[in-house]
Parts: sequence; C-alpha cells; structure tokens
Amino acid sequence: MSESVLTATALVVAALATIVIGAYGGRFARTTSDFLVASRSVGSRWNAAAISGEYLSAASFLGVAGLVAKYGADALWYPVGFTAGYLGVLLFVAAPLRRSGAYTVPDFAEFRLASRPARQTAMIVVVVICVLYLIPQFQGAGLTLNILLGVPVWVGAVAVGVIVIVNVVGGGMRSITFVQAFQYWLKLTAIGVPALALVIVFLGDRHAVGEPAPPRVDVATTVDVTTDTVVAVPAVAGVRVTGVVDGHEMRDGRFPAPGEYTLRSGTTIHLDAGAATPVIAGAPTTGAAWLSTGGGLGGEHPLFQVYSIIIATFLGTMGLPHVLVRFYTNPDGRSARRTALTVIALLGLFYLFPLLLGVFARLYVPQLLITGTADAAVLLLPSAAVGGLAGQLLAALVAAGAIAAFLATSSGLLVSVAGAVSTDVLSGRIRDFRIAAVIGGTLPIVFSLATASLELSRTVGLVFAVAASTLCPLLILGIWWRGLTPMGAICGMVIGGVSSGTATSLAIAGVIDDEALGGWPAVIIGYPAAVTVPLAFATMVLVSLGTRRRVPGDLSRIFARMHVPERLGMGVERVPGER
Repeated sequence: MSESVLTATALVVAALATIVIGAYGGRFARTTSDFLVASRSVGSRWNAAAISGEYLSAASFLGVAGLVAKYGADALWYPVGFTAGYLGVLLFVAAPLRRSGAYTVPDFAEFRLASRPARQTAMIVVVVICVLYLIPQFQGAGLTLNILLGVPVWVGAVAVGVIVIVNVVGGGMRSITFVQAFQYWLKLTAIGVPALALVIVFLGDRHAVGEPAPPRVDVATTVDVTTDTVVAVPAVAGVRVTGVVDGHEMRDGRFPAPGEYTLRSGTTIHLDAGAATPVIAGAPTTGAAWLSTGGGLGGEHPLFQVYSIIIATFLGTMGLPHVLVRFYTNPDGRSARRTALTVIALLGLFYLFPLLLGVFARLYVPQLLITGTADAAVLLLPSAAVGGLAGQLLAALVAAGAIAAFLATSSGLLVSVAGAVSTDVLSGRIRDFRIAAVIGGTLPIVFSLATASLELSRTVGLVFAVAASTLCPLLILGIWWRGLTPMGAICGMVIGGVSSGTATSLAIAGVIDDEALGGWPAVIIGYPAAVTVPLAFATMVLVSLGTRRRVPGDLSRIFARMHVPERLGMGVERVPGER
C-alpha cells in the first residue's frame, strides 16, 4: 500500500471518528444549557481531557516543532507559555468564573458590571478573537492536506470547516466534549509514538545537535521556492541554484559567497549530499547558535520579541473564550480548579514530544529551513528519518493527529462564537445557536484562503496577544478588583483590542514582510503584547478611577458569589440573559 493511500485512510478514519463521536454526544443535547455549557455536568478529568484536546491546536501539533527547528532555544517560550498560562487560570480565574454562574464571557461581563454595553463589547471581542484563531486552524488544515495528498490548499480548509460546523450544529458543547476528549488522546498518541521512534533512530546515528557546523542534507535534495524568500547561505560548496537571485537570472549556478540572498518565487535549489543547508534569513545558521538564547525569532530587537511572547502566552490563556467557556461546564468551583491542575499535567506531557520533533527536524529534514515552511516538519519527519513501511505508518498516524488538532480547536472556537452571538445578538434559542454556528464557521474559511500565512505558532501567538489585551484584563480586574467600572472595562477592551487587533491583522496580511517596514514598527506589529497588554490594563484602571461613582451598587453580593465556596450556599445557577 502506498504512503498516500495510508495517509488518506488515516485522515478519513480520524474525520469519521470525529463525526460519529460528535453524533453520539449530540444525542444528549436537548436544551440551551446543553448546547452552551453541557448542562454544567462535566467532571474534572473528562473536562481536562476535553480542554487539552481543544487547546492543543495546529500551533501546538505542527507549529511548535517547526519553530524549534528554525529558531532553537528562544522558540521554547511558546510551549512553556502555552502550558504555564494555565497556572494563571488555576490561581486567578477558574473557580470564581465558574461560581459566577455565567454561560459565556459576555454574560460574565454583564453579571460583574451590570452593564449591557460592557456585555456587547465583550461579545464583539469574543467573536474577533475566535475568528482570528480559526484562520490559522483552517490554513493549517489546507497546508497539511496539500503536503500529504497534493490536493489544493482550499480543500483542507473547507473540509475541516464543514466537519466542525456539522458537529457544533448537531450538539454544541455536549457534542464536542466527547469529541475533544477523544482527540486529546489521539493527538498524544499521534505525536508521542513517532517522537519515541525517532529517538531510537537518533540514538543509532552519529548526528550532533549542537555542532558548530550548519545543518546538512544526507542525500541529494532539490528544494522549490514557492514565494519570494530571503535566505542566509552559510557555505556555497555543493549548492546550485536555478532562478532569479538578487534580481539576476541564474541557471545551475553557485552563490558567489556565503551571505544573504533574495530568491524569487519559482527558484530551485539543488543540494548535493553533505551540503550545508541555507536557512531562512534571521534563523540561526549553525547548531551552536541554534542552541543559544537571545537570538529571538528573526528580525531586530530579539529581547523585546521574547518578552512579548512570554506576556502573550502567559496571559493570553486567561482570555481565550474557548478555554474559559470550558470552566463553565464544571459542576462547581472546586471541580474547575481540579480541571485546571489536570490540564497543566496533560499539556506538560504533550509538549515534550513537539520539542523532540523540532530537534529531529533540524537533523533529518533541514531542507525545510530554506523556504521557512517548517510547519511541515512533523508531517515529513517519519518518512525522511525512518523510511519504509514503518515510516509510512508513522506518517499516517501523524496525519490523523494533525487533522484531530484542527478539528478539536476549531470546534471549541466555533462553540464560543455561536454561544456569544446567539445569546447577545439573537434570542438565545437552540435554532439561533445553530444559525450563529453556520455563519461563524463559514467566515473564517473565506478569510483563511484570502490572507497570508505565517508560521502557525506565530499566528496563534498574535491571537494570544489580542486575548491578553482584552478579556484577560477584564477577568483579572473584574474578579479581583472592586474598583472596575463599566466605562473602564469598555475603554480597556476597546483600546487593547484595537491596538493588538490592528497589529495582528497587519501581520496576518503580510505587512511585516514589506521591505519598506523595518525596525521597531515591524517588531511591534509582529510581537505586540509587550505594548498592548500594559496599555489595556492601564486604561481599565485609570478610566475606572475616573468614573468610580459608576461602580455597581451590589458588589458585595457579586463578589460573595464569585469567591465564597458553593458548600456555603451562596452560589446561584443562572440562565442565559439573567443577571
């Protein structure tokens, strides 16, 4: 059986399993509460698996390994931040949010601030974050199917979008809870087994990860450059190029000397066996530099990049709507805390394997470093390093895990969009939820095909920056500071959302690749959190101090409901729209 047939079979099986499990879960969805929060009946262990399943997106399954392969030590802040963010959720958000009795983040905003405008502002922010987050999921699906099966990019985006819409429309939160819990274990298996197999291969080889020489190809390799690219060439021996280099036509020629060169789309690079691999400009060219910290992720001001990544990933988790809504499904606040603690353990286990695959990608598929499409490393590693039927089976398993990553995260995001729109724009019925799900799932498919594609983890990191600049300040200050006012919350979300959202939109649109844009503007657009998050917090605090007379009058009751344990009888379950 050929590799493409095995891969296609694995993808179909994973997709069918998702649909079948979703249909099974949908049988239990009969009320609005079932669709929004699974009737608040999901236990901590089951919920932790479901949260991990939806949280481990394309950025985690494919993007982390790709960034580690390209940039080395500084890229480790992404998985560290993705995991450590749940420590903040555990300490500051999980239990009080569950005790509030809210169904959605906008519902919490109205509960805490007694303000319909604050609720509407939060609803708009939720929709924007979820749509921005859905775009890289669908782009990743298109990339995956294009690499594995050779189908057009739009096919993968549309296929994943349709499956997600069907599942969410069929049973909402009740349906996807079963799906996401299953998909966590599928993704863990799909990335863990190949990683362990490659460890065995690596131990039998003589490769050295940190050697001062640049990465080299073991066999003669040809690389097609599909977009205009700037590459750093560490050594010219054994490297021949055909195409347009720095504006000049070359045919089977050599680079004049080591250095940086601009390659036009359509250029072909041929590497002899043992040749040093050129890398995308800004990435480390040697193993020693790759292991060192402080180089950032390409471009200028690397220290600012790292700090911004830390802020975005640590605080962004507390503002992700599809993560927050999961804690509403727990029976009580204590269960919500246990869920968050279990999630930290599950994520910590998972992220061990993308790090290993990132290391192996630099050794076994270094040609991906030329074009910057290192997101494909996890998909191509098994065949390149293991080979034969075993490599084909591992590649098929990885493909199944990749499609599960796209489906799980997209499902959670779409539930958040549908829940916010159906309860705040429409009348909150099940029919309204389904209409909102169809619309909310269709728009990101279109956007994903019309926008530029960054590395998956980079794109998701930008969305984390938006969440950290909007909903995170709302929750932290709303739960722990009595002085937050409706006007302060609205102004903070607007300022944080406009600043971070503009930067994210420009980055996704490819503006940061414009040669005319450089220096601090390009860095802040690519890594906005270090500026936009403090700006959002400061705006909320200062405006609230200036409008302190508008603090809700029943704060004691509101804070008691959020912070007093349920066993003391202070909690009251609420229904959509009730305050």
